[in-house]
Amino acid sequence: MAEPGPCPSRAREEEPSPAGKEEAAAPAPKKRRLAEGERYVPPPRKLNTGVRPYYFDFRTYCKGRWVGRSLLHVFGTEFRAQPLAYYRAAARAGRLRLNEEPVRDLDIVLKNNDFLRNTVHRHEPPVTAQPIRILAEDEEVVVVDKPSSLPVHPCGRFRHNTVIFILGKEHGLRELHTLHRLDRMTSGVLMFAKTAAVSKRIDEQVRQRQLEKEYICRVVGEFPEHEVVCEEPILVVSYKVGVCRVDPKGKPCQTLFQRLSYNGSSSVVRCLPRTGRTHQIRVHLQFLGHPIVNDPIYNMEAWGPDRGKGGKIGKTDEELLKALVEEHRSKQSLEVLGIGEEDLNSSSESKDSGNSGDCTKSAEADPINGNSCPAEDKKDPERDDIAACPLNSDINLEMLDKDKELSLCENQDGQTGEKGWEEKDPLCVECRMSRRDPSPKELVMFLHALRYKGTDFEYCSSMPEWAMEDWEE
Repeated sequence: MAEPGPCPSRAREEEPSPAGKEEAAAPAPKKRRLAEGERYVPPPRKLNTGVRPYYFDFRTYCKGRWVGRSLLHVFGTEFRAQPLAYYRAAARAGRLRLNEEPVRDLDIVLKNNDFLRNTVHRHEPPVTAQPIRILAEDEEVVVVDKPSSLPVHPCGRFRHNTVIFILGKEHGLRELHTLHRLDRMTSGVLMFAKTAAVSKRIDEQVRQRQLEKEYICRVVGEFPEHEVVCEEPILVVSYKVGVCRVDPKGKPCQTLFQRLSYNGSSSVVRCLPRTGRTHQIRVHLQFLGHPIVNDPIYNMEAWGPDRGKGGKIGKTDEELLKALVEEHRSKQSLEVLGIGEEDLNSSSESKDSGNSGDCTKSAEADPINGNSCPAEDKKDPERDDIAACPLNSDINLEMLDKDKELSLCENQDGQTGEKGWEEKDPLCVECRMSRRDPSPKELVMFLHALRYKGTDFEYCSSMPEWAMEDWEE
């Protein structure tokens, strides 16, 4: 297939963001005495290679099932991301608040409508430096070419490194309505509505199946020359890790595939999903024995010698998830999955608790609620991050006192302010870890949304370099 012809588009120059800033410019912080129990949480700063670690509040109202239970019991049963020693240290540091008052005693019993706030030190996983390109914009929609590795909206461990956040900060495009979503590792055409009315109109086209999505990918081996239709049902194995597989108990779906080229080792394939299940294209290609060349989930040894071809795995779901995590851990590539080493202690999934990550990740009151990134379709279920592992044994949390917990520190001149903020936080697991940065090729997956077409619109992007017929690794 030749490179797509012209589509309605309007290029837009990238606006460089000021160096060293992640939030809008603000006046220099004034020295003042904080009220008792008050804490100043600084905005994150942006390094040349990404977003600096920053402090963030998770918030939630007391769940019905928590009423009458102690805060300590809730942490110990539903928020096992950290050991209880962590929550005790966090309380001493003033990072846990109940109804905006510092928590002094974790044995306090929760009541209906209690409001919880937990301040944590966040490290966002690295993403590609490739800019978001504006393909088209008018009074109704904005269409972008999403780079691989960027999630669409704030979720899981991502907030600043997301399409929604970057569009708002760098392009002044705010209050956008998501019309469809792409996997974090999938690049390509992504469309947003500017008003609720436009969103409703296009949503109706989605319900009537009047939209057509076309993807391009590069897969392992020589894909059949004739058109291939895969209708295998897909089952979600884990919302937390974001893994699916073919299973008779799964949801019905259909994908059409057509080979475009073959270079002797891999094939470029055109994909037309007729339904929008989680990871549909990737799972169907794996089932057919032609997984995407660099798929960090579905082209891994953890799936067995045939890598899941024909649905042959030979493992239970739990064994599969463990094998996937161990394989990435051995390659020091957990960040490619959007998870970190501290996310791997609690692997239990509870539909009831909603989240097993940091306290209040499931917050209804918090638009950045800690849920992980949804996949290709707007209606796809969302997965949650795996909970974190215990803190390193060489840190005695019980001995940390409040003075050492405060994030504000003095510089050599004894002044406080943005330059005086510690880079490391004594309660943060990530701060005590040393990990390699992923290479640029690890932040790209060879799956690209090429076209998005409705009854009255059609948008497309250019063919990726890796999809060219003569391309070689």
